[in-house]
Amino acid sequence: MTVRAETLPRTAAVASPPPGVVVVGRFDERAGYAIDRPHGSDSWLVTWTTAGAGLLGQGRTQLPVGPGDFVLLAPGVPQRYGVRPGAERWQFWWAHCQLRPAWTPWIQAHALGDGVHALGPVPQLARGRVESALRRMLDDARWTGGEPVRPAEDVAVAHSDVARELALNALEEALLLAVASLRPVPPGADERVRRAQTLIAADPGAPHTVASLAEAVALSPSRFAHLFTEQLGLSPMRALREARLRHAARLLESTALTAERVAAASGFASAFHFSRAFKARYGVPPGAYREQGRG
Repeated sequence: MTVRAETLPRTAAVASPPPGVVVVGRFDERAGYAIDRPHGSDSWLVTWTTAGAGLLGQGRTQLPVGPGDFVLLAPGVPQRYGVRPGAERWQFWWAHCQLRPAWTPWIQAHALGDGVHALGPVPQLARGRVESALRRMLDDARWTGGEPVRPAEDVAVAHSDVARELALNALEEALLLAVASLRPVPPGADERVRRAQTLIAADPGAPHTVASLAEAVALSPSRFAHLFTEQLGLSPMRALREARLRHAARLLESTALTAERVAAASGFASAFHFSRAFKARYGVPPGAYREQGRG
């Protein structure tokens, strides 16, 4: 039996909040639970399955999900989801929100069509941390400046700007863990390449060069550059540039720093070079990107 969202009081209250609102919850539904939204949602719907089996449909794409599956459904496309036929239950986390623009490159490779993005199944070793991040998202959405309130209902709406940003930070951690766990180091990857990646990720704004990275992992610059490119499919400097742009995007989203200070903190030699590189990567200059995030 398909149940329309407006006939379910608990779901209808948070089914499709306006863009900009962050809502998170945890459901444990039994056979027969199903939602049908002919006009889709006004915001992204993120689901993380912890037990049982669900069936997600959006547009013409239909996706069965089980434990460890992380699925994102884009707004504006007819969607339907519920306990998978024949299954007894579906236990899952869910969140309605607008995704931060910096997350787009992380999920693009996992697009299935019709606005469906499937990340999973996430390896068992990463599931505990994903679950912890989503639990923190639920607590942070209730943030009022004191100890988190824990009502019996596992649903929370972020009512303040601080609560919203804290909740999105937790969701970002969960999403990043899921994406990273699905990108294992290539078979036979050299440990020195891993260490170089860690150095870049730890401080993308540092004055890294091929020579400094090579020295840090005890390789000659030429051997390091060849090994890095061969195993990761991009040069060390290209990887560094991507890391710096991601870092800059995060600063634009979460701080009031000027574009000049963001450029300096991200390792760019000049604000002009930063603005040009940022627009080439994200399609808009830094100022417009920040305004989009506020919208």
